[in-house]
Amino acid sequence: MVRLDENEISFPDPQVYDGHEGVIAFGGDLSIDRVWFAYQLGIFPWYNPDEEILWWCPDPRFVLFPKEIRVSKSMRKILNRNIFTFSENKNFREVIRNCQEISRKRQTGTWLSDELMDVFISLHDYGLAKSIEVWQHEELVGGFYGLQIGNVFCGESMFAKVSNASKAGFIYFAEKYQNSIELIDCQSHTDHLESLGARMIPKKEFLKILYENNERR
Repeated sequence: MVRLDENEISFPDPQVYDGHEGVIAFGGDLSIDRVWFAYQLGIFPWYNPDEEILWWCPDPRFVLFPKEIRVSKSMRKILNRNIFTFSENKNFREVIRNCQEISRKRQTGTWLSDELMDVFISLHDYGLAKSIEVWQHEELVGGFYGLQIGNVFCGESMFAKVSNASKAGFIYFAEKYQNSIELIDCQSHTDHLESLGARMIPKKEFLKILYENNERR
């Protein structure tokens, strides 16, 4: 792993450097410029708040191509009943706060530190991060957020307060943008997203798609 210099915004080239189990660098800081630059390279921060910052670019990469979204018959029935409504960028701060605070199975604490939250909120204010909100009876019951890089959406975290809320939001997003977003980066494997059609692809394939889409902006 490479130690980053806090005074210089740079990373090892993830196309040629594999690091250790997906971690290609550590240290540095969480400035807006560094975090945005990292995502454009296919690198993301993921660490425990009381530890040093770790920067990841795993191989393989867990992604979903929106045209491959898989919707079960039972989930389609739920969507057709219109029990949820959806919005975008209506309440980014509440979405990310819920992502930080929601309890998850087999997980204690949160990886989403206050400092990292502030960075994503600033990126949202600059129009670089977006949120999807899921509503039920005018109450925010689910959602997710991430960064938009060209035609690639880098998903960060999601939450649900009622059954199927985050799944419904993800399906809504994938189906709405299946002709304009080429790939959704899910970063690391979850059974939840695999059930919706997400799959592993080689890191080199992911980076090729990311860089090509970023160049088209």
